[in-house]
Amino acid sequence: MIETKALTKSYGSAVVVDNVSLSLPRGGITSIIGANGAGKSTLLALISRLLTPTAGSVTVDGLDVATTAGDVLARRLSILRQDNHIAARLTIRDLVAFGRYPHSKGRMTAEDQRMVSEAISYLALDDIADRFLDEISGGQRQRAFVAMVLCQNTDYVLLDEPLNNLDMKHAVGMMKLLRRIADDLKKTFVIVIHDINFASIYSDRIVAMRHGVVVRQGSPAEIVRTDVLREIFGIDIAIHEVDGHRVGLYYL
Repeated sequence: MIETKALTKSYGSAVVVDNVSLSLPRGGITSIIGANGAGKSTLLALISRLLTPTAGSVTVDGLDVATTAGDVLARRLSILRQDNHIAARLTIRDLVAFGRYPHSKGRMTAEDQRMVSEAISYLALDDIADRFLDEISGGQRQRAFVAMVLCQNTDYVLLDEPLNNLDMKHAVGMMKLLRRIADDLKKTFVIVIHDINFASIYSDRIVAMRHGVVVRQGSPAEIVRTDVLREIFGIDIAIHEVDGHRVGLYYL
């Protein structure tokens, strides 16, 4: 379980995450939604220790994120941020292999190599695995970074807008993949996502933020409602049932 208690992050007088207390259970997919500037990505960075909170605490299965050794935390929790820039000229296979560093410390074993190959196959990158990152599309690069995080083989995986740069086919494929891994391998995903329909269809629970505060949390059926989404996004979204899922129409 991931728990935050009174978690706060401020920059001067600007409070970006405001007194957030959450309990995110192990297993399944939790989607964090909200308008731009709601504090979603900052919350993810605080949970993963990429940012230091102004106040409050985070624990992962009882481990205090602030004081747990880095290599111990990296075998329990992984994160993929929005802005992934690597200066070195690497192939996809080289990049994915970085995910094994918390386990191998750079001395790759046969088991590490197997997991690299499996992660590449999961993301359907086999045919281009030996191409350099600057030779592939933005969508292919995004999938390569997701493969690297999956290769880290942590219980908890935090993904900040994993559908960035993906077309419709690959966005659907990515969400199906995360759903399958969560179900089959019992992984826990916490993802920041903008598309409420993907959140509705593929998530077990949704956390909604506004102005740094968690304003709602619950199942998709509890969150994907016109009145609730109006509170979160400030617009009226018509909700329809499609194959047992709630889908929002916000284009009109």
